[in-house]
Amino acid sequence: MAPPSSPQQRLVLAVAILSAFVSFLDATVINVALPAISRELGGELSSQQWVVDAYLLTLGSVILLAGSLSDVFGRKKVLLVGLIGFGVTSLLCAFAPTIEFLIVSRGLQGIAGALLVPSSLALILATFSGPPQARAIGTWTAFTSVANIAGPILGGVLVDQLSWRLVFGINVLPIVVTVVLLSRLDSDAHHAPGARVDVLGAVLGVVGLGLPVFALIEQVNFGWSSPVVFVPLVVGVVALVLFVVHERRASQPMLPLSLFRVRNFSVGNVSTFLIYGALSLGFFSVAVFLQQVAGYSATEAGFAMIPTSILLIGLSSLFGRLSGRLGPRLFMTVGPLLGGGGFLLMLRFDDSADYLTQVLPAVVVFGLGMAITVAPLTSAILGAIEPARSGIASAVNNAVSRVAGLISVALASVVAGSVVLDLAGFHRVVLVTAVFFVAGALVSFAGIRNPAPPSQAAVS
Repeated sequence: MAPPSSPQQRLVLAVAILSAFVSFLDATVINVALPAISRELGGELSSQQWVVDAYLLTLGSVILLAGSLSDVFGRKKVLLVGLIGFGVTSLLCAFAPTIEFLIVSRGLQGIAGALLVPSSLALILATFSGPPQARAIGTWTAFTSVANIAGPILGGVLVDQLSWRLVFGINVLPIVVTVVLLSRLDSDAHHAPGARVDVLGAVLGVVGLGLPVFALIEQVNFGWSSPVVFVPLVVGVVALVLFVVHERRASQPMLPLSLFRVRNFSVGNVSTFLIYGALSLGFFSVAVFLQQVAGYSATEAGFAMIPTSILLIGLSSLFGRLSGRLGPRLFMTVGPLLGGGGFLLMLRFDDSADYLTQVLPAVVVFGLGMAITVAPLTSAILGAIEPARSGIASAVNNAVSRVAGLISVALASVVAGSVVLDLAGFHRVVLVTAVFFVAGALVSFAGIRNPAPPSQAAVS
C-alpha cells in the first residue's frame, strides 16, 4: 500500500475520476440533443427514447459481468478496454449516418461504459485504505456526481452553438488523456490467482437484468399485457432466479452471494436503492416541471441545479473525510433527511416556480443533503468488502442505483396520476420522492454499523 497522498495514489484518483466521468456524463448529456438528432436523422419519439435507453439497457445489464471481469483480469486491463471501446463507439455515434446506426452504436457504447465505473472504483479501493480511502471516494463522488448535473448544460451549449455530434465527440479528448495516465499506473494487484469468468452466470445475469429493464422501458409504449413486455419480463425474472440458484452452487461464482452477508454491504445497497430511486425520480420531475409548466428553457432548467453541483464539489471530499473518522452512519442518516427536506420545500412551488424564492432554497437544502450522503454511502458499502472483490462489489452497487433510477422514472406517470406533469402531479411526485429519501435515512440509521477504530479492530 502506497503512503497517503503519494504520487501513485493521486494518479489513481485522477484516472478513476476521468474514467467514470465520461460514462456518467454521456448518460445525461444526450437528453437535450434529441430534438436536433431527430431533425437531422429522422425518427419519432420512440426512436428518441431508444437513443437514450439503448445505452442504459446495455450498461445496466452488463455491469455485473464487468465487475467480475475487473476482479478476474485486473482493474487496469478492463479499464483500458473500456476506455478504448468507449472512445471508438463515441466516434461511431458522432458520425452516425442514420438513426438506426446511432441506436446500435449507443448500445455498444453502453457495454463499454459498463467496464468503466466498477473498475474505476475498484482502483481506488485497491490503492487506498482507512480514512484516506473515504476521502478519495468523496473526491471521486464529487466530480462524478457533477457529471450527472452538468451534462444537460454542456449538451445544450454544444447543440445550440455547434452540433449535436459534438455531444459524443467531446468524449475523445478526456479518454486519450486517461489512457495516457493509465499507462503510468503500477501493475494490477489484489485479483485472485486462478480466478475465471463464470460464463453461465454471466449469461443468466445479462438476461436477468437486461430483459426486465427492456420490459420497464417498453411498458410505457405497449402496456404490461403486451407480449412485447410480458414475455421479456417473465423470461428475465426466470433467468434472474436461475442466476441466484447457479451462483449459490458455482465454485467460482460471478456474484459471490456471501457479499450480502456483510451487513454494511447489504443494508447499504437497500439504502442505495431508496436514495438513488428518489434522486432519479426527483431530478426527472423537476427538469420536466420547470420546462413544461414553469416555462424555463432547457438551459435555464439545467442551470437551476448548479447550486447542487457547487455543494457536491465543495463538500463531498470533506464529508468523505469526516465519514472516515467518525463512521458513515450519522451522515447516511442526516444526509437523506436533508435531501427529502429539499423536496418537501418543492411543495411550495406554484406554476411560476420563482427561482429565488422557491427553487433556490429547495435546491440548496437538497444539494447539501446529497453532499453529506453520497461519499459516506459509497464508502460504507465498498469499504466493507475486501479489495480482491471490490470490482464486483462496485458493480452491484452501481447496478442497484441504475435499476432504481429506471424503475422510479418508469413509474413517474403513475405517481403523478397523469401523462402530463401538472402542478398537482408534481406535488405528488416530490412528496413520494421525499418519502423515499426518509426511508433511505431510516434504513441507514437502523442497519449501518460504523467500523471499529483501528486500535479496537486490532485488539478484537
